[in-house]
Amino acid sequence: MSQATLPPSVRSHTRGSASESLVDDRETIDVLFETLEDPDCRRILDVTEENPMSASELADACDLPLSTTYRKLDRLTESDLVSKQLRICRSGKHTAEYERAIDDVTVSVSPSGLEVRLSFLDSE
Repeated sequence: MSQATLPPSVRSHTRGSASESLVDDRETIDVLFETLEDPDCRRILDVTEENPMSASELADACDLPLSTTYRKLDRLTESDLVSKQLRICRSGKHTAEYERAIDDVTVSVSPSGLEVRLSFLDSE
């Protein structure tokens, strides 16, 4: 299984405005497909659709070990499918929280091969 990440050109979207990125690099497409094929990654994407959640909240919601949750979150954030922010707490103990970053993934066949279009969510 490849652990390559998306190239910076794909990761150049700006949160806060609707945007799309076209992926036509075979290695990058393979990484996206492998990530989306993983049932745990898909479950995390489903759970983070409405509200950002910490890794421990996601582990509980998805019934996953915390170590597995962190591995899946690393994979999802590297693929830009999930975004990571800092949850500020008055106690001073800040926590990373994760939120689904994509709205849609479209796969099409072009004369040069497969193309994947990622549509990123607007941030409120």
